[in-house]
Amino acid sequence: MSKEKAYKLVALQEGISNSQAKSMIDRGLVYVGNKKVMIARGEIDEKTSFRVIKIEKPKIIFENDDLLVVDKPAYVNSDEIERMFKDAQLLHRLDRETSGVLMLVKDEDFRQKAIKEFKKDNVYKEYIAWVEGIVSEPQDIDKPILTTKKNNRATSNVSQKGKPARTEVFPDIVSANKTKVKCIIHHGRTHQIRTHLRYIDHPIVGDEQYGGRRAKRVMLHAYKVRLLDMEFTSPEPKAFVHFE
Repeated sequence: MSKEKAYKLVALQEGISNSQAKSMIDRGLVYVGNKKVMIARGEIDEKTSFRVIKIEKPKIIFENDDLLVVDKPAYVNSDEIERMFKDAQLLHRLDRETSGVLMLVKDEDFRQKAIKEFKKDNVYKEYIAWVEGIVSEPQDIDKPILTTKKNNRATSNVSQKGKPARTEVFPDIVSANKTKVKCIIHHGRTHQIRTHLRYIDHPIVGDEQYGGRRAKRVMLHAYKVRLLDMEFTSPEPKAFVHFE
């Protein structure tokens, strides 16, 4: 059985460059059957057939002279979205596998005004997530979060040395030992929802970094944001609606 590095085989199958193929694997877009290919340089049978998930294009939800609001697809970094829209800069970030409402600003005065609203915790941020286990009652998790970075990878934990963070969790649908929940966050620390849900032993499905089972993606979606009397919503992805 002849073997070759996974990214080289993907490049051949898809007719793309080696670096593009490696990037696809690193993003979690490449599967063999139902198993995600985890290591781009791992050796694999040359006859392997790959399934590659296609990334959706970001859609513009709203735009004026001050603000650009985008429906961010999963598997795309926030910085990549920023590069797509040259006259706008990120007002906040979403993790790579998190989809939903992402805001960019086009005017410096507006940016300063918006940042003050974030600092005052005047921005309403509502997320949808599928989590492990059964959440039967609403929960209010008011626990400080400390974030550390190693090898350009952020990890957050509940810690008394951390910064204030509060997440309200409301159960919606229970299905086969997992629960769809609505999360409203205050403060907005790095990986806040992921960290708080792990803390209460209900990690997000697909969030292997924080204890969730393997899935096609981290099942977290930024559903609604309210800022300065404006409200923006990103429809629930099909993967969430039919995930039962």
